Amino acid sequence: MKFRNRLIVSFVIIIFLPMILAITLIFSARRIKENLGGRSFLINEDGIYLANSYELLNSYTKDEYTELKDWATNHERWLEDDAKRDAMNARLQGKYSYLLVCVGDSIVYNGGKDEEVTFRIDELPSYGAGSVGDGVSGYYVDGRSVVVKQVDFVTTTGGLGRAFIITAAEELLPEVRRLMWDLIGSVFLILLFTGGVLITWTYSGLVPNIRRLIRATNQIREGNLDEPIVIRGNDEVAVLAKSVEEMRQRLQADAKEKLQDENVQKQLISNIAHDLKTPLTAIRGYAEGLLEGVATTPEKQEAYLRTIYNKANEMNTLLNELSLYSKIDTNRIPYDFQHIPVRGFFDDCTDELAVDLETQGASLQYHCSVESEEEMIADPEQLMRVIHNIIGNAVKYHGERSLEIDFRVKDVGDFIQVEIEDNGMGISAQDLPHIFDRMFRSDASRNSAVGGSGIGLSIVKKIVEDHGGQIWATSKEHVGTVIYFVLHKYQEVRNEQ
Repeated sequence: MKFRNRLIVSFVIIIFLPMILAITLIFSARRIKENLGGRSFLINEDGIYLANSYELLNSYTKDEYTELKDWATNHERWLEDDAKRDAMNARLQGKYSYLLVCVGDSIVYNGGKDEEVTFRIDELPSYGAGSVGDGVSGYYVDGRSVVVKQVDFVTTTGGLGRAFIITAAEELLPEVRRLMWDLIGSVFLILLFTGGVLITWTYSGLVPNIRRLIRATNQIREGNLDEPIVIRGNDEVAVLAKSVEEMRQRLQADAKEKLQDENVQKQLISNIAHDLKTPLTAIRGYAEGLLEGVATTPEKQEAYLRTIYNKANEMNTLLNELSLYSKIDTNRIPYDFQHIPVRGFFDDCTDELAVDLETQGASLQYHCSVESEEEMIADPEQLMRVIHNIIGNAVKYHGERSLEIDFRVKDVGDFIQVEIEDNGMGISAQDLPHIFDRMFRSDASRNSAVGGSGIGLSIVKKIVEDHGGQIWATSKEHVGTVIYFVLHKYQEVRNEQ
């Protein structure tokens, strides 16, 4: 549950629970009033009293009073029967009352106990007072409040008698006070229980999830990114946990990528060291041959020097690739895009390539089906690097056969498609999807003496894609490889009026 809804529920509980308790107390008080004669409580400076207490106490002993009037009206002889008077008095004693019977000027029966309020005969109402109103009178005797209920009767001998039900109000009020304290204690316990339930509900819904989140963030702080954060729900803590989990996954991915990059860098250094070692060994060997006089003729000396020159160029090319690779890794390749004619660019490029390949014992076949007026937007230097890297790979891995390269340029609608096909060793179906990945070297390159840094074709892919084009390859082992790439043609936008 969201914090907002949780607060709303807590607010409703805090507001409405006391109202419910108050209503409950009201109904309880009504039940008490019904039991006590239907009257309510009154508090004044003297303490707690019952409002209209005479009527209340009248109702409190209503059944006994009615029975007493009935017996008096029917002239029953029960007033002269001690057993019946004792039975009536025993019932009244349970209601903090007792029976008092007078005949003439004498008290013939007094059911009061020693500690109860006692009356002298001259303190009691006279005959005839019981027929006025409801026969209820209030007295204050010896500092104590009592209520007297009177029933007049005539004895069998014709004497005038009076029967009284005397109720000590001060004996009843402590019971009412105790009842009120019980109610207050009940309210306190209910509120305490409700507060405990509310606190437990709030605690169980928030604190455990917050503790899990704290443990998870501590794990992240300590570098442990493998433990997922799982907190179900839709409250704010769960939403925060999902955000932290996404952050953990991102950090984990970054850490893996960083580790992978470190491995790539290590592999690159190893490949570069291997590739530099080969030409350096050759340069040193031919230089020692010159110094030791092995090359005795001018022709042989020139051949040695040309070999040293070519190996130095290989090293320079390798270092240039390494420099360009660092720029690719930081997306800082310096492009100089220009409008260049398609046919003119590729004609010049293949002319230069044909001369270089001829010196290496390879042949180049060139065909261009693009119209002379077609143009494209490209960086000539970087596009030339693409072609040189592809041709260079073909030269490195051509195998024992005489290398033949077929260079084709085609017009395919909105694109210029370049196809460079060789008859080299080919690439296995397993390695083909990865040849443009950084630091990837196929089985053929790993097993060949020429090695390779594994960054040449990744540079090619980056440059072609930065030109808005695409590159792919097809190959068959021991047959050859075809590298394809496409570039956008330049199309001038004309406003038609």
